[in-house]
Amino acid sequence: MPSDLASHSDHHSSRSGPATVALVGAEFGWGSSGKLSAVLSALRDRPTPPLRFVGLASGLGRPLLAEHAVAAWHDLPADPGRLAPAVEEFVRSQGVRAALVVLDGAAATALLAAGVPTVFVDSLPFLWSEGDRAALPLDATVYCAQKSVELPPECLDVLADARALRWVEAVIAGPRGPDPATGHRRAGPRRPYRRALVSLGGLRAPTLGDPGHYPRLVVPAALEALAAHGVEEVHIAGNLPAELAGRLVDESVAPPRTTTGPLGHGAFLERLADSDVLLTSPGLTTLLEAGGLRVPTVCLPPQNLSQIFNGRYHGQALGAPLRVLWPKDVLVEEEALALRSEGEDHALELIYDSIGRAALGDDRPAVRHALRDGVLEALRRSTAVDDWGALTTAVGTGGAVQVADALLGVLAAPDRPV
Repeated sequence: MPSDLASHSDHHSSRSGPATVALVGAEFGWGSSGKLSAVLSALRDRPTPPLRFVGLASGLGRPLLAEHAVAAWHDLPADPGRLAPAVEEFVRSQGVRAALVVLDGAAATALLAAGVPTVFVDSLPFLWSEGDRAALPLDATVYCAQKSVELPPECLDVLADARALRWVEAVIAGPRGPDPATGHRRAGPRRPYRRALVSLGGLRAPTLGDPGHYPRLVVPAALEALAAHGVEEVHIAGNLPAELAGRLVDESVAPPRTTTGPLGHGAFLERLADSDVLLTSPGLTTLLEAGGLRVPTVCLPPQNLSQIFNGRYHGQALGAPLRVLWPKDVLVEEEALALRSEGEDHALELIYDSIGRAALGDDRPAVRHALRDGVLEALRRSTAVDDWGALTTAVGTGGAVQVADALLGVLAAPDRPV
């Protein structure tokens, strides 16, 4: 009988060797992999017992983790009914002692059922309602919920049932180079922007149809606004196919030095630290990392439900309207939020359909024009912000170390059969 588990390495460890830890990140953008990278960096920077890491699923985010020593990557079957036996085989063949899972509730549940002590990282606790309860691994060995500037009561009702809930600070990588607390290179926050970074993230989600719809609307608008604002150099980062990226740049009035291409996590942070301004779809990890580096940041229109919240929290913390909204004839955010009580998937269906119709419709030039004006206005408002670290400061920056501590605590607990 063929195996459900496809492996990129058949090496495995024994009980006498390093403790094997499974890594899993949700196939929803790149935020989960960024958090895995941050925790692995925290583990690398401290004394630990010998550890061996093996990755499970996380196909979208594997390039972001290339700098880390992951011994093997294993694919899982697309059929949810075959998930549990595939995970059991993975656990047995690899001798898995513990697991670190970011946002992938199904994988965490399967690992727990296979007897693996599992640390689950929930970076979006504010998002959940009763409609999401069944998808959350509330019985995780340690359930690490990332702090937020605001926590709706419906999410607190759900998380109250987490067996081992532990609130952690922002799970982001520490700064590389000068300490941003001393001002880094941003002593003059109102200086003209000359170098910009545009971040689109992973551009993928399980139920998303065409991931090109969002960049077709947003990239030309962002480039034209940056050019009008006097920016001379911009790099577009994200999971954007090279052919589409080139076409979007060619059809836009872009800054004179415009480049495109995905960046590994370390390279992204280095580029971010060297930029005068960031334009980003409001993924929470990116917003927190930018805040840690004190980089001026404008939120592009949201790609999904969580990004509506993220953009709002960002502006709330900084005390300025720094996010670009979709035109009302494309998406009314309150309509998406009203569907949230039925579960995240219902709201996502509305958001994805709305963006897709706008990208394919005859009014696409008008939508781009409205977005360009919105980006340009946000850039102008951004020059009045004094403290670009406000969001990150509000939730702290020690989450990667705290999650690493949780994982080491699980590994130090008495042995359990797997």
